[in-house]
Amino acid sequence: MHRLAHSGGSAALLEWLSARLGGWTGVVATDADAAAEAAAVAGPGLAVRGAAELRARGVRSAVLHGERSAALLFALDGGRALAAVLDLPHDPAAPALLADAAAALALVLRAEEAERREERAELAEARAREAVLHLLMNGRLSTAHQIAEALGPSLPDPLRMYVVECRAGQRGEVARICAELTGGRAWIVRCPVYVRHLIALVPAGPAGGCAEHDPLAQALVGAARDRTVGVSGRLLLREAPAAYTQAFHALAVARGRAGRHARFGPGPELELAAHTAGTGWAKARLAPLHTYEPRRPQDPGAQELRATAHAWLNFGPHATRLLKVHRNTLATRLRLIESVLGADLARLPAQAELSLALRLTPGGPGASPGAPAAAPADLDAVLRHRDLALWARAHLAPLSGPDAPPGARETVRAWLRHDAHLVPAAAALGISVPGTRKRLARVEELLERSLLRSPSARHDLWLAHRAEELAGFAGSGA
Repeated sequence: MHRLAHSGGSAALLEWLSARLGGWTGVVATDADAAAEAAAVAGPGLAVRGAAELRARGVRSAVLHGERSAALLFALDGGRALAAVLDLPHDPAAPALLADAAAALALVLRAEEAERREERAELAEARAREAVLHLLMNGRLSTAHQIAEALGPSLPDPLRMYVVECRAGQRGEVARICAELTGGRAWIVRCPVYVRHLIALVPAGPAGGCAEHDPLAQALVGAARDRTVGVSGRLLLREAPAAYTQAFHALAVARGRAGRHARFGPGPELELAAHTAGTGWAKARLAPLHTYEPRRPQDPGAQELRATAHAWLNFGPHATRLLKVHRNTLATRLRLIESVLGADLARLPAQAELSLALRLTPGGPGASPGAPAAAPADLDAVLRHRDLALWARAHLAPLSGPDAPPGARETVRAWLRHDAHLVPAAAALGISVPGTRKRLARVEELLERSLLRSPSARHDLWLAHRAEELAGFAGSGA
C-alpha cells in the first residue's frame, strides 16, 4: 500500500482500495472549506451523510448504515475524510485496512498539496518574468526594474542576451546551467512565444571579447547535441529589443555551424544609421497612435496598441502568446492600428515603415516632445539621407559578394516584392516553394540574419532595398 501511494499518488491508492474492497472509495469533505478542494469529491449520498455525522459528533471515525450498504469514514486533516461505501455484509477486515490507508493517504495528500502550491508559485514567477520581458521590449524600464528586483537578480546593464534553443523539457536544465555559470547574475525567462526557447540576460564583460570563446554558450551546447545558442552584441538594457533581435539572428546562424553557437556578427545597425534623419519623422508618423484615446475604459490605449504592433511585427500570429490575448482580439487591435495610422499592414512596405518608426521611438508615448519642424515628410525622405544610403549598401553588399549563392539578390527581391510570402515569390521565380525556402536559408547564412522565422530581418531588407533604389545604386528595386 505504501509503495503504491509513493509511486502512484492518492488516485492510485484510492483505486486500489476500491478494487480491494469491492466498493466506492474516495475523499469527501467534512466542512465547507474543504468542499472547495480539488482532492475532495461529492461521493455517494451515504458517504456525504456520513461525513456530516463525523463532523457533527467530532469523532475521528464513523460507520453509517443504509438499507443495503454501509459508509465507513476515517478523518483526515484539512476537513476531509477517507470514505468507503460497501455492500452489506462487507469484509470484516475493511475497517482495519481503511484505517491503515488513511494514515498513508494523509501523507500523500499533504505532499500533493505542497507540490500544487509549488507549481502555482513557479507559474506565478514565470508569468512575472514574462511581464518583465514584455516591459523591456516596450521601453518601460522603470516598471521592469521594480518587478525584477522583487524576483531577483537585478537586471544586468550592460548585457548580452542569449537565446537558447533546446527541447521543451530541457529549459529547466538550461536555466540551471546559466545560473551556475554566471554566479546567479543571469536574469532568465522562458520565452512566451517559442516553447523551445529560453532567454537569458547576462551581464556583459569587457567590450571586444572573442566571439568564438564564449564559455557559457559552449557549456550550453556541450550539455546536449541538439541545442543551439544565439548571442547578442554588448548592449545597454534600454536596447533590450535590439539585443533580442540580434540574439535571434545569431541563433539562425548557429543552426548551420558545427559549434552550434554564434554571436551577432558586426555590421551596420539600422537604428544608428537612421537616428539623425528619422527620429523626427518617426515621432510625427506615430503621433496619431501615441495620442490615441480609447472611447471606452476597457478598450486598449496608446501604450497597449503600441505593444501590440511591436509584438505582431516581431512574431506575427504568435504574438497572441506574448500578449496573452485571443487571435480575434489581436486582429481587432491590428485593424484599429491600421485605422489610426492610415496604413495597410497586410503589405510589407507598411510593416517596414511601422517597424522603423517604433524602433526610433523606443520610449513610446510621452517619452519626448513632438517632432521638430524640419522632420522629413515621409519615409522616402528619410531613406534618401546619406547615412541610410551607406547603410543600405553595406547591408546588401553580401548579396553581391563572392560568397553569395547564385540568384541570391534576385530571390530576395522577389520575396520582398511579394510581401515576404513564399508561394507567390516561388511562382515569380519559376521554382518550387521548397526551392525558394532553401535559397532563403542560404541567404540567412550569408547575411547572418533570420529571414524565415520571426523575428525576421525582412523589414530591414525591404528598407535597404528601398534606400538603394532611391539612391540609384541598383537597377530596379524591390
